[in-house]
Amino acid sequence: MINVLIVDDDAMVADLNRLYVNRVEGFSCCGIASTLGQAEAVINDPHHPVDLILLDVFMQQDNGLDLLPMIRASGRAIDVIMISSASDATTIQTSMHYGVVDYLIKPFQFPRFEEALKGWSKKRQLMGSHQNYKQTDVDRLLHGGAAELADSKRLPKGLTPQTLRTLCLWIDAHPDAEFSTDDLANAVAISRVSCRKYLIWLAQVTILFTSIHYGATGRPVYRYRLQPEQRALLRQYCQ
Repeated sequence: MINVLIVDDDAMVADLNRLYVNRVEGFSCCGIASTLGQAEAVINDPHHPVDLILLDVFMQQDNGLDLLPMIRASGRAIDVIMISSASDATTIQTSMHYGVVDYLIKPFQFPRFEEALKGWSKKRQLMGSHQNYKQTDVDRLLHGGAAELADSKRLPKGLTPQTLRTLCLWIDAHPDAEFSTDDLANAVAISRVSCRKYLIWLAQVTILFTSIHYGATGRPVYRYRLQPEQRALLRQYCQ
């Protein structure tokens, strides 16, 4: 199990991130620190296992960036993913200088959060499985990981997370319904052509099951319904 320490002074945000962490297979939240002092105490305690830190920047009494040199000075093999609304160049460049493995700008959706954790885990496994590396292995360490996972979840061109969320919320509210493109387009007030594109993608990622019905004119009508075992995945796109 990978132990994750959350450093954030906003209790609601910290608890949401805790829930997110525990939803990702193989990860567990080992604690929440609301100040850098609390975080430093955990880092300096060799009996408290920590593999990864989710670190905010803007805190009432602290600047999260100040924890990065402390982690390096501790000598512990702890990696950091920044989770912050800070998007200015100085903050991001400073974070990269200290070797953070990913940077999530608030607000974000759960799939991007999951990509960050799984991408880091994949690199961690690769680093621990070799005594010597080939160039292809080094390339995967430096350029792979989260980017590869992002490719598998990135929406096709022309689809937006906001519209996808609207559709998924309706589907989640009607888990037993079988519906056509027209049914859903009318329910959420978007064009039939646009709705069709999202339904095709949701079927491709196996969230929806597709069946074909033939009307009196003989023209096929595609109907969709939620795959019950994929409801958890659907809800990731409802965030």
